[in-house]
Amino acid sequence: MKPLLRPAWSQRRSAFLAAILLMLLVSPAARAQTASNEYQIKAAFLFHFLQFTTWPEAASEPAGAPVCVGVLGDDPFGTNLDDALRGESLQGRRLIVKRSRKAADLSDCRLVFVSRSEKDRLGQVLHEFDSGPALTVSETEGFTRAGGIVNFVIDAKRVRFELSPASARKRGLRLSSQLIRLGIVTDAADASMEPLL
Repeated sequence: MKPLLRPAWSQRRSAFLAAILLMLLVSPAARAQTASNEYQIKAAFLFHFLQFTTWPEAASEPAGAPVCVGVLGDDPFGTNLDDALRGESLQGRRLIVKRSRKAADLSDCRLVFVSRSEKDRLGQVLHEFDSGPALTVSETEGFTRAGGIVNFVIDAKRVRFELSPASARKRGLRLSSQLIRLGIVTDAADASMEPLL
C-alpha cells in the first residue's frame, strides 16, 4: 500500500520532540500554572499527530482539497483548535476544523476528536469510523481499549497520551516511531514491537 501522506518535516519533528520533552521535564509548580492552557496544549498535539501519521492511498482527496480535523460532540477547545491550525498546512494543503454531533458528518476528516459528551455511545461512534481511515482522538477513559487510536490523559498535571498502534493499523494508518515512543502504548502485544516508521 503506497502512503499518501508521509510526514517529512524534520524541523517540525524536532520542535515537537523538544516541546514534548519540555512538558515532561518542567517543574510541578510550572505545570500547575499551565493547567488553564490544557486545551491549548491538546490542540497543538492534534496538529502534530497529523504530521506523525501516514494515511493509505485510498484516503486520497481531490488535489488541493483542505485537510479536515473534526470535533464530534461538545467542543472543549473553544477557539484553541482554530488558533492552533490557523495558517498551518499539511503537505501544502490547508487545515480546516469541522464540528458536528453526528459521526457521519465527519467521515471526510483525517482526524476526529471524540468529545467526552459521546462517552455513553462510544462503541457506536467508533464503529462508525471503522470503515474509514480517521485518526480518532479523545480524552475519555478506556478510549484506546475500546478501539480508539489516541487518548489524552493527565499524569501529575502533565498532558500525555495513550495510543493504540493496533487500532491505527486496523484503519490502515501508520504511526511514526517517534509518536509511539512518546506515547503510552495500550496494546500489550505492541509494547515491545518494532516501530512502524
